[in-house]
Amino acid sequence: MNATVSETDLDALNALLRGEIAAVETYTQAIRKFENEQVIAELQAVRDEHSRAVRILRDQIAWFGGTPAHHSGVWGTVAAVVIGTAKVLGPATVLAALRQGEEHGLAKYDDALANENVHPDSLLVIRTELLPACAVHVSRLDALIDVVGR
Repeated sequence: MNATVSETDLDALNALLRGEIAAVETYTQAIRKFENEQVIAELQAVRDEHSRAVRILRDQIAWFGGTPAHHSGVWGTVAAVVIGTAKVLGPATVLAALRQGEEHGLAKYDDALANENVHPDSLLVIRTELLPACAVHVSRLDALIDVVGR
């Protein structure tokens, strides 16, 4: 272990990791629902950013001597149901569901920032990389909702 962290810290980081794994899974499913190349390219870019977040969080957890989560858990199942159901209602609904997922991610990162058990190194990564990326995803999805809503 390279830094002193608690099990609570590792649990918090693994919870964020599971959320990011769920996001990758969800975007992968959502991409299949679209034919518009612009929308597909944007969704792939956001998915790739979530994949990067997965790598960052796994590295953080491993650096602290923890065991990174390998599955999304219940969030992946919930996301799959939401995306599958949203397709019936149209592409704007799929994008709105993705946006809700991003807002949920923002809230989880905000919670982590307020958690006194999260190691300062992790807080720095969350504050400077992961949280800002999530906020950009919301803006990108808003723009895509405008594109498919026309």
